[in-house]
Amino acid sequence: MNARVLESIKKSAAVPSVPQVVLRFIQIMQDPEFEYGHLVKALSADPGTVSELLRLANSALFGVRNKVVAPKQALTLLGPKRTRSLLLGRYLVDAMSRRHVASLDMSYFWRRSLTGSVIAARFAQKQIPRMQDEAFIAGLLADIGVPILTEAFPAQYAPIVAEYRPHGACVTCEEELEAVEVTHAEVSAMVLAHWTVPDSVVSAVNLSHSMTPGSGDVATVARILHAADRIGKLLCEVPSAETISCTCSAALEHVGVDEGVLVQLLPTIEADIEDLADALRIDVIPSKVYSLIAKAVEQKLATAGT
Repeated sequence: MNARVLESIKKSAAVPSVPQVVLRFIQIMQDPEFEYGHLVKALSADPGTVSELLRLANSALFGVRNKVVAPKQALTLLGPKRTRSLLLGRYLVDAMSRRHVASLDMSYFWRRSLTGSVIAARFAQKQIPRMQDEAFIAGLLADIGVPILTEAFPAQYAPIVAEYRPHGACVTCEEELEAVEVTHAEVSAMVLAHWTVPDSVVSAVNLSHSMTPGSGDVATVARILHAADRIGKLLCEVPSAETISCTCSAALEHVGVDEGVLVQLLPTIEADIEDLADALRIDVIPSKVYSLIAKAVEQKLATAGT
């Protein structure tokens, strides 16, 4: 890690800002004994944030029967952690969407980030339920370093970002270090720490591309992020059956998830991604890859059982 480079990036215009009301909300949550009333008061200080929170709470993502009309009601429905994740994600999407990041297809970027976050949350639900919301926000923002590095070092990072596309090569940390002296995971973690996101999320993102993240809750989430990113990339392109088999097997082995879990997940993941995209106001292209991968994994399981 090159602290000098990270510090220069943090002070640059490449790092998007987050509204003070969201930062205040996150800071209150850092106290293990925080009170709901303080969170509601922080949110209510900004009418725009209240409006956005109510819109999120009433979105198809949560399927509420009775319209949510008050911040306290929305906070109770969503829970503090999910509220934090959705607001942070929404404002970040808005901030990045106003920029033109040369050489990076932001539609593909967000589609891949959304897919990774949904997979990460579902894997965490199976493996470490208490960290499901952390896995979700980490999955959504784990690659935020990519557009930031693209903007901060347009010439040096150009060969790297050129591979961030369907069927692009998986760029290694070594290649990033050689190009700009830091990895996008390090930049993502630095930015999340700057936004006072919980340390567990920051550490998991920082370790997300390590094949040996260690043990414990953070390491488990880091492994989940790595697997979710590998599989999420597949779901944003049309891979060969051999690629599906090899990639899914390696990713699932790394995280310790049974292939049957992925087979159960795939039929519902597209609807989850579309609902989340609608909530965060991101345009995503419907994919036919989900059923293709499900079929390939099912065939692999059937073959292994014979």
